[in-house]
Amino acid sequence: MRISTVTMFEQSTASMNRQQSDLMKVSQQIASGRRVVNPSDDPQAASRAVGVDQAKAVTEQYSDARISARNSLSQSESILNSVSDAVTSAKTLLIQASSDTLSDVDRESIASELKGVYETMLGQANATDGNGRYLFGGYKDNAPPFVKDAEGNVQYQGDSNTREQRVDASRLLPVNDNGETIFKSVPSGAGYVAEAKREDGSLNEGNVTFGGPQIRDVGDANYGEDFRVTFTSDNEFNIETFDGTDWNAVQTDVYTGDQDGSAQQVSYAGVTLTLQGAPVAGDSILASQAGSDQREPDLFRTMEEAIRVLENPADTATKKADLRNTLNTAMRDLDNSLDNVLTVRASAGARLNELDVIDAVGSNRMLNYEQTLSDLVDLDYAEAISEYSLRQVGMQAAQKAFVDIKGLSLFNYM
Repeated sequence: MRISTVTMFEQSTASMNRQQSDLMKVSQQIASGRRVVNPSDDPQAASRAVGVDQAKAVTEQYSDARISARNSLSQSESILNSVSDAVTSAKTLLIQASSDTLSDVDRESIASELKGVYETMLGQANATDGNGRYLFGGYKDNAPPFVKDAEGNVQYQGDSNTREQRVDASRLLPVNDNGETIFKSVPSGAGYVAEAKREDGSLNEGNVTFGGPQIRDVGDANYGEDFRVTFTSDNEFNIETFDGTDWNAVQTDVYTGDQDGSAQQVSYAGVTLTLQGAPVAGDSILASQAGSDQREPDLFRTMEEAIRVLENPADTATKKADLRNTLNTAMRDLDNSLDNVLTVRASAGARLNELDVIDAVGSNRMLNYEQTLSDLVDLDYAEAISEYSLRQVGMQAAQKAFVDIKGLSLFNYM
């Protein structure tokens, strides 16, 4: 078989090009630090690497979301700490105001200080985050959640939802609590609270004061049921319960708490009220489970009632009874509010701890992705350098062979 000179040149050129291509490929790998520079280098590894890259990007997004969630929860937790301090300060002031040695001027001074605590609470309830969104308005975060109406009473204008953020593929985490949960709720298991008011909501006209309510028997068949003591005369009262539509008398008794300064204990549903003083027909003492429909919890209303009674002189027996009863009710409400705020704060702290756990899991996941990606596309430098040296030798051999073949001629031997 005859091999033409053109064929020899073409084969030599092809060999050199192939060796040069292999050398360039290894050079690119060393320069980039990657074994798979182009998808054609290893189609299967390149395909798997794309999937790992996407999973890695999603994990990084969740990591950024956790940073945002942690900032919101940390800010909320800090504000809740301030609210609990304010409630404690208010309770301290009410205990001080309960002293019989104080004059009307002294109580008015305490009311002025209590107003400052009240305004502080209102400011904290309307706190915003770094983006100007209100923290405690639920999803209605573009306006203050707590506003004063025309009568000066604070009303909640937010919604009952809780803003949530996805911090991991399987976890949608609440990052803020709404204002109702914090300022208009009580913890589960809160006891009874009593309030002295007539059926129409006006103040009692007599001077009956109450002590308690004290829980005597949680095993009573009616325990947990709201009831009220309504005076039908100065020496008789009814115990009434609410059937969902109206109040109905379930028991009638004689009242002796206004005789000789003695006190009378009234019991129902395993709960006891201690009553003392002279009533007027229509006066009423409501004993309701904290957080029930008959008396919905409201921290701001509690503060407003306490400020009202401290600002007005207690110069009559009726006003003195109102002072004692209102402070008694307010202190119980503040105890329940403090427990509730601390419960919400503990929940925020638990969510912060959960974020730490999710962060740790996310970090481990990122390490696994990095290792998998490295196994798929990263370069083994020792192997690549050896390959590079081998390709250099191959390239030099191809060049030397071409030079030798190019110089062959029969005329050199003639």
